[in-house]
Amino acid sequence: MLGLLENIEEYNNAGALLGIDGNFDEELLGALKRVNPVQRQKLVNKITSTGARSRGSRAEMEKHFAELPAHIKSGLSNKDLRLADSVIYSIKPVSSKTIKLFETQDDKEVGLRNISNAKLPKNQALLVSGIWLLVGKAETNGKDKIIGTKFGKIEDYPAIANGEFSLKCNKKQIVPETPNVIFKTDQLHKVPVGYYKLANPRLIHDDMLIEMVIELGSMEGIQENTFIYAGLHGTITTP
Repeated sequence: MLGLLENIEEYNNAGALLGIDGNFDEELLGALKRVNPVQRQKLVNKITSTGARSRGSRAEMEKHFAELPAHIKSGLSNKDLRLADSVIYSIKPVSSKTIKLFETQDDKEVGLRNISNAKLPKNQALLVSGIWLLVGKAETNGKDKIIGTKFGKIEDYPAIANGEFSLKCNKKQIVPETPNVIFKTDQLHKVPVGYYKLANPRLIHDDMLIEMVIELGSMEGIQENTFIYAGLHGTITTP
């Protein structure tokens, strides 16, 4: 166990990966007694660290280590997996008042979405730190035209800006029904266009259904071939 702690020294809150989480059982105490005092203190600090030294979504992910599935914890501990920045995205047409951004029949396709079947691949878990919502109008509904669409601020599409969205994973709420106005960033000069930072980041586990739904009260002013880009930004586990 001590060897595993040394192997994952790049992570704060390392004890949570090993299921220790600050609780010292007899086996661990015995192992600690057998190392020199300086090394012992370093290991204790590593076990009890809560992740204060990291920044951004990585620090948020490290605080949620205890919530990761056992196979992902093991992968991080053994260095089979690592942490990386990522955005999970999908583009869908605004053809009705209800837009489902991730659907089970979706296939991964560069420029349109980067996951299949509305699920993360095996061994990937995403800490959703923020969400992008952008809108654009394609020349036609052809794939190349959609991929080549310029996506921008939702302020240009009032019916969409006045709608609501929700985000669930495995039927559990990450974001309940929330007004889309939170993506209106035109007057926020230090915030990326259409980006909302979550105050309460949440984990999406592998092989669990992701549901992001936008509900519109009206289709007024929405032209044909209007598309929505949604991106879930954060830290992900990856080989």
